[in-house]
Amino acid sequence: MKKIFASIFFLLLPVFLTGCQPINSEGSFFASTFINPFSWLIHILADFTGGSFGIAIISITLLIRLILMPLTMKQYNNQKHTKEKMEALKPEMDQIQKKLKGIRDPAEQKKLQQEMFGLYQKHGVNPLSGGCLPLLIQMPILMGLYDAISGSSEIASHSFLWFSLGHPDIWITASAGFIYYLQFKVSQSTMTEEQRKQMKFMGILSPVMIVMFSL
Repeated sequence: MKKIFASIFFLLLPVFLTGCQPINSEGSFFASTFINPFSWLIHILADFTGGSFGIAIISITLLIRLILMPLTMKQYNNQKHTKEKMEALKPEMDQIQKKLKGIRDPAEQKKLQQEMFGLYQKHGVNPLSGGCLPLLIQMPILMGLYDAISGSSEIASHSFLWFSLGHPDIWITASAGFIYYLQFKVSQSTMTEEQRKQMKFMGILSPVMIVMFSL
């Protein structure tokens, strides 16, 4: 499963890395889709907050979370329902897995695995339905917001609380990484064992990438 997520990561990496282009690359897809709209929105909201780019950025962050909330809640409910179904199937699954441990014949192993998948289909269970879509959606959005801030001299030179918006702050960076990891750990409470294994790679990758792009 790690190989699957590694493949997804490297397939999406070229798209994410387009965010490393300068903000004046107006013709690029990433700039026109993410960076420029965020830069425009930050300036608009700053006009309504007394010129505070910091409050404008916080407002955008809350808005993004609000927009993604239905998707996040849907994922949470799917995980919860899958976990309940998997718990109901556990006695039958344990019997099949016990048989698998004592069998060395590949044909018999394949037969039992098919029996296991048939059991999943019969009860409408997808043990790999944990989903990483919210995480994947957030990555280009956060990168676009970051580039909109760091790529604009007007926004980057602005100070908010104790730090400059255009310079990395180790405490905020560490807090962001920790919060993303904590969010992942909390979400594991509704996951099945298969889903935990499936999402383990993304759960580590997400906070690491947040920290890397924030430094």
